[in-house]
Amino acid sequence: MAFSFLTQEIAMDLGTANTLIYGNDKLLLDEPSIVAIDKNTGKPIAFGQKARMMHGKTYPGIETVRPLRDGVIADFNAAEIMIRGFIKMIDTKKRLFTPSLKIIVCIPSGSTEVEIRAVRDSAEHAGGRDVYMIYEPMAAAMGVGLDVHAPTGNMVVDIGGGTTEIAVISLGGIVTDQSIRVAGDVFTGEIQQYMRQQHNIKIGELTAEQIKMNVGAAMTDLDQTPDPYIVRGPNLMTGLPVEVAVNSQEIAHCLDKSIAKIEASILAVLEQTPPELYSDIVQNGIYLTGGGALIRGLDKRLYEKINIPFHIADEPLKSVARGTCMALKNSNKLPFLMR
Repeated sequence: MAFSFLTQEIAMDLGTANTLIYGNDKLLLDEPSIVAIDKNTGKPIAFGQKARMMHGKTYPGIETVRPLRDGVIADFNAAEIMIRGFIKMIDTKKRLFTPSLKIIVCIPSGSTEVEIRAVRDSAEHAGGRDVYMIYEPMAAAMGVGLDVHAPTGNMVVDIGGGTTEIAVISLGGIVTDQSIRVAGDVFTGEIQQYMRQQHNIKIGELTAEQIKMNVGAAMTDLDQTPDPYIVRGPNLMTGLPVEVAVNSQEIAHCLDKSIAKIEASILAVLEQTPPELYSDIVQNGIYLTGGGALIRGLDKRLYEKINIPFHIADEPLKSVARGTCMALKNSNKLPFLMR
């Protein structure tokens, strides 16, 4: 590839909702995983936040694409364009790249061989000479600050945009895990559907995201209840504008079934856990990372259901990227990295 960079190593958390890039222990980029493409020429117009602001607001000549769905690459061409664009964004800001680019990317633990190859090929086509991969729960555990090599059971639940990764880690390996496609995107879709059915109002993806961030909750009886969020949009029957105040109790009911699926998966992983590791987990608690960990009352609800303490990681959105960066520094010593 005809690229000339000034740094050598980057760690990339290629997420369904956001892409984070670390280099030299610094966060270099944190942008939504979305690209705006000119349909006539096939060339990119905008990446990340700029493209996200266009989402749902374009004319027919422009298409906004989220290349990842359910944690895996759904649009290979758009993914390659997006990765290349993000790498260029860092290059112009920091001037940190060298001709030989080493990339480590994290992937869902339930990825198939085809899905892993798609990530590897996209990273290589975007300029990566040396491409490594690490499973997300392992990266999340490292990012939280757990000693993944210790002969102790650690459990991580990473609720991202496309997948929820649940894994028990010990001695530098994943003992038992589940990757389910119930996560942030499903929550957003359910909020859209709820607003259609209960309030007869049509809202877009970005508005549903705003509702989730402002009044998203896992329980109806929160310690601190957020103020209702005002939603504006067209009435489905009349097409006339309406204004609705949505509260956290409504969203807790709306997300109940999806959160119940996450609870069932956590219990299923615990059932498969060897007893010695199980007792470690009961003692140490379970760590919540990813954007889904920020849903109000989720840790309390999970504790009431499973009877094991849940700890929300510091800056849960960055845990996986931080862990990927740590893996990058020790890439020669970690047996669980994939080439």
